Amino acid sequence: ELARFFGIIIRMFAEPRSQHSRPHFHAYYQDEVAVYAIDKIELLAGSLSPRQRRMVEAWAEIHLDELQEDWERLQAGFTPYKIDPLR
Repeated sequence: ELARFFGIIIRMFAEPRSQHSRPHFHAYYQDEVAVYAIDKIELLAGSLSPRQRRMVEAWAEIHLDELQEDWERLQAGFTPYKIDPLR
């Protein structure tokens, strides 16, 4: 888990034996799940309510460098750093 804000949980996963094709993170809100690319903040799969989608996208834009660093850490087998929540 990288961050938690306004009921939204942001997570990132590593698959040690296989390379993901594109760096991404997962956003969870109640029963909704969305997957966002990091290289260009873009919805890849799933959906969130419009308000939550705007918050996640704004948060991701603010923390783009940290998301990329966490992706690289996870793929190298290290624990990701926590990222400040949206306030």
